[in-house]
Amino acid sequence: MTLLQTLRPATRDLDQSDIVAVINGARNKPGIVPLWVGEGDLPTPAFIIRAAKTAMDAGETFYTWQRGIPELREALADYHTRHYGIENDRERFFVTGSGMQAIQLSLQALSGVGDEVIMTTPCWPNIHAATQVGGGVPVHVELDFSQNGWSLDIDKLFGAVTDRTRAMFINSPANPTGWVAPLETLRAILEFARERGIWIIADEVYHRFVYDSDLAPSFYELIEPEDRVIFVNTFSKNWAMTGWRAGWISAPPEIGQVLENLIQYSTSGVAPFTQKAAVTGLNDGEPFIAMQKERAQRNRDVMCDALTATGRVELAKPAGAFYLFFKVPGYPDSKELALRIIEEANVGLAPGSGFYSGGSEFLRMCYLRDPAQIDEGAARLVKFLEAL
Repeated sequence: MTLLQTLRPATRDLDQSDIVAVINGARNKPGIVPLWVGEGDLPTPAFIIRAAKTAMDAGETFYTWQRGIPELREALADYHTRHYGIENDRERFFVTGSGMQAIQLSLQALSGVGDEVIMTTPCWPNIHAATQVGGGVPVHVELDFSQNGWSLDIDKLFGAVTDRTRAMFINSPANPTGWVAPLETLRAILEFARERGIWIIADEVYHRFVYDSDLAPSFYELIEPEDRVIFVNTFSKNWAMTGWRAGWISAPPEIGQVLENLIQYSTSGVAPFTQKAAVTGLNDGEPFIAMQKERAQRNRDVMCDALTATGRVELAKPAGAFYLFFKVPGYPDSKELALRIIEEANVGLAPGSGFYSGGSEFLRMCYLRDPAQIDEGAARLVKFLEAL
């Protein structure tokens, strides 16, 4: 028996990410326009960095509250009160070491070996993998694609539920498709979950990145205190803090001790200086978020118009998030096509094959970048497409 064979199958058999494989093969390629990773190009704003430095200079480098420092939990409560009008209750909030850890801990709390977790696809692959690591079974429900946009067949979602279903993972606005669930869809999902005692994990990481309103529709607008809904979120996107690894869970206070225990037994909390930086982002970051959103909308429109004009792609202008998920008819192998685009156009895109069912023919582009870089990337892709 090899060393590899002695590992748990749930970890040993995890899929290697096609996205990472493509990126690693060309990460240092000279002159490449890198539109493959799910983050913007701007560094964390200086006012957030200063808050971390001030905290470090003050000696805030020790262990702290597992649930998060009171100041940050209060700031999270205030933030949600401002945007959703919900009662200010810091007991709902738990600070985690990234949005990814928020997802992991939520799944650990809800599902175990053999439990099914329903998720809409194409989806960010980490959701699928995090379910598998805990021994759970990812159940895919494909979104429908047309040039009018991505949509969810609600009957198909409900039809995937079995007596082993523990949770439904709803990511809206969605990575990679840009799908935004209408409020009536969320209402139907919540009512269905209530009737069957199923938990909902609401991934609202991109809730500020919608282009026809200030906020995406949210389960916050619908829930009652007893509802089985856990929200996962991150400081990465809105405040350009991807490298800080800070996120949060919002959940019924009744399960708070369980979540605190899970934090304790995984990371034992988030660095206090990171948390002080996050407080500043929440309290003072609205102008930065507005600027990022304006930048993203401009870039989305430029790229969609340029690619559509070639007549060589199929796409739907995304309603939310900051990704364009498009396909080139006649080229169904997205990994092969992504590698070819790197070689011939020097533009880095993520292959849709890395986003599970429904994504294999697509390419994902992150357009939260410098507008000049988007313009150059669009020009290179147009030239490539017109030569096919």
